[in-house]
Amino acid sequence: MRIRATVAAVSGALALSALAVPAVQADEKPDAGLSLPSGADVFAAESGASAAKARAARAAEVPVIKKVVVNGGKDVVVGTKSKQKFTIAITASSPSGIADAFAYLWHGQLDEVDGLLAPTQEVGNCKVSADPTTSTCTVSITVDPRSDDLYTSSLAGTWNVAAGALAGSRGGNDFVWNDHHAKSRVQRFSKLTVNASPEPVKKGKTLTVTGKLTRANWDTNTYKGYTNQPVKLQFKKKGAKSYTTVKTIKTSSTGALKTTVKASADGYWRYSFAGTSTTPAVSAAGDFVDVK
Repeated sequence: MRIRATVAAVSGALALSALAVPAVQADEKPDAGLSLPSGADVFAAESGASAAKARAARAAEVPVIKKVVVNGGKDVVVGTKSKQKFTIAITASSPSGIADAFAYLWHGQLDEVDGLLAPTQEVGNCKVSADPTTSTCTVSITVDPRSDDLYTSSLAGTWNVAAGALAGSRGGNDFVWNDHHAKSRVQRFSKLTVNASPEPVKKGKTLTVTGKLTRANWDTNTYKGYTNQPVKLQFKKKGAKSYTTVKTIKTSSTGALKTTVKASADGYWRYSFAGTSTTPAVSAAGDFVDVK
């Protein structure tokens, strides 16, 4: 019997019985010393030294994972309210074909796991390629920022991708599993505003451009200012196709932005943030200023 439901139940704060960890409050980390489900657990295969030895003897049947793609190759970005659904596609091959594949994201160290994002489905959605020995199996994960999935902002950044595949023969005992198959990023959704004033403005006069850079805070489910971050002030002249950078300034202790420029021509002003490992890039919608 599969334990997929059990694996999914311990996602986020790893709070339920599969890993024997008590419920975790929003401002706490799970206890250290947790262990992730093994490949034998995931595929309900035989475990132990004898089973491992038997699999080694049948090395030709053991699947090979060729590729794992999380969220179509993009970062997973989560805000404060909306659920975010993404997929993990596992491409694997075996002489007997692929019966199933599975993957999930986990955060921390093997001896101190503090986050898990896992599918709830029992089996992967597998499609056989032109080569019958190779299949791509897809699993879906839904992240709810209002649950224990992402209970603290310190979980933003790089996560490990655990992945495995099950061969199409031998009664479910020929599988491959890797807790560190790849890396993926889970980020805090960001917002950026801009306002240029006065509007209209006389040519050569001072234009004040304000704004604010905020990002999701998973501890409080609110948006907080992102402090001391470099942000570009950009301008696009009326009729032009692209923005050019005028200057770079840093956000304040509250995430606020403020600078001045001389008005020279009609056009759009905006702030643009390049992003960090924990927070995605974002650009404000351009604010049009009429120069008289």
